[in-house]
Amino acid sequence: MSDTASPGAVELRIDAPHRELLDQVLDKWSLSVLNELCERPCRFNELRRAIPAVTQKSLTATLRRLERNGIVERHVVATRPVAVEYRITPLGKTLRAPVDVLLEWAEAHMGQIERARRAFDDELE
Repeated sequence: MSDTASPGAVELRIDAPHRELLDQVLDKWSLSVLNELCERPCRFNELRRAIPAVTQKSLTATLRRLERNGIVERHVVATRPVAVEYRITPLGKTLRAPVDVLLEWAEAHMGQIERARRAFDDELE
């Protein structure tokens, strides 16, 4: 980061624990789950309906990873039969701002990215 870092800025390193965490919370399904849970707590099947392309196995694995990292919590609802609801934690809520920044960056640069992809793909042909 030294090329573009401002004077006095702390140099950030991406070590194995950072890569693992970012892989787990910024993957394809985690972002969709977090988007849903930022709005309201959801039961498993509500999440499946809200994210129809996710398989049951992938959703289960995603929720477990997010729970393990303290981003999502399971809450047992005392109903008959007993139900489980998933909620975003206070720590998970702190992800909203950096994810929004990444999404804004992607939106602002998507045209350039698509042109670069087409140029790259054209060279392969």
